[in-house]
Amino acid sequence: MGIGYFADTYALVEIIKGNKNYAKFLDRPLFTSIFNLYELYYIILKDYNKSQAENFFFYFKKNIIKFNDSAIFFASEFKLNNRKKNISYTDSLGYAISIENDFKFLTGDKEFKGIGNVEFVK
Repeated sequence: MGIGYFADTYALVEIIKGNKNYAKFLDRPLFTSIFNLYELYYIILKDYNKSQAENFFFYFKKNIIKFNDSAIFFASEFKLNNRKKNISYTDSLGYAISIENDFKFLTGDKEFKGIGNVEFVK
């Protein structure tokens, strides 16, 4: 099965677009949060339509991972310690969830380039 990945919204959008750089992750365990699905739904609704937004929401919903209070605490400290990078609350939480579950954080967001435990893919 291999290593698990926490896919942030950037990664989910690139997977949907068919970015070949993300193809190798399709056969790996991918997880995300309800907050990332909220962002994804909005992006697909804005760029495409409600039907596609709902289809992708429900497709990725099975990949939602629950998290503990400690992930919120870790995410808040991470965001504070990296405040010059302007990392979103959702991405900070996703990164914390990935750390707590021993997943790699899969993203192409420039703010995460060079940060440990990140699989940075454009």
